[in-house]
Amino acid sequence: MKTILLVEDEFGIATVLGSILEEEGYHVLVAANGQQALSRLAEAPAVPDLVVTDYMMPLLDGVGLARALRDEAAWQNIPIVMMSALPEAAVRQEFDDYRAFLRKPFSIPAFLHRVTTILEEEQTDAPAAPSAPET
Repeated sequence: MKTILLVEDEFGIATVLGSILEEEGYHVLVAANGQQALSRLAEAPAVPDLVVTDYMMPLLDGVGLARALRDEAAWQNIPIVMMSALPEAAVRQEFDDYRAFLRKPFSIPAFLHRVTTILEEEQTDAPAAPSAPET
């Protein structure tokens, strides 16, 4: 089961997106801001397969979170989906090391398609597990 860390300060959006992802079979960790997301990551038994984060949040915004992820060896390769009502050009001026951008408001099918596509690409790009030696 793939794990997604969803970071969104608007409770209603976090609830809806989290429920939809769970219905699709993902394990979802939810955080209300970047600081809480870093705490969830530190407590998690495994590194999430994807981080979906809002851009504008209190305490630590999406850019601060993304930079913290890229600075930590264990988390630096987690793909990031950045969400914002701002145009992507404005977000890219601050930070551009994310896999996808979703401009709010977005459709649920577009959201799920983006998440699914990224996770499938990650699975394809992942090195194959070593095979057992033949005896």
